[in-house]
Amino acid sequence: MKKIVLAAALVLAFAAPALALTAGRYYVGLDTTTHTCSVVTHMSAGMKMMGRYHSKAAAEKAMAGMKECKG
Repeated sequence: MKKIVLAAALVLAFAAPALALTAGRYYVGLDTTTHTCSVVTHMSAGMKMMGRYHSKAAAEKAMAGMKECKG
């Protein structure tokens, strides 16, 4: 039983930092073909990065104020 608990604790100890690196990165991306903006977690080909934010709410607020995204 102790081995299982210890193994689970080790897995969580190594997995938590990896999850923290990917969590909290939101981008406002402008699709260059359709000229529309969206909040995404990773940039894909054909998108122009308009900004990088730590929360989805911050990205959405910033996107609302971008003149390139109002059309």
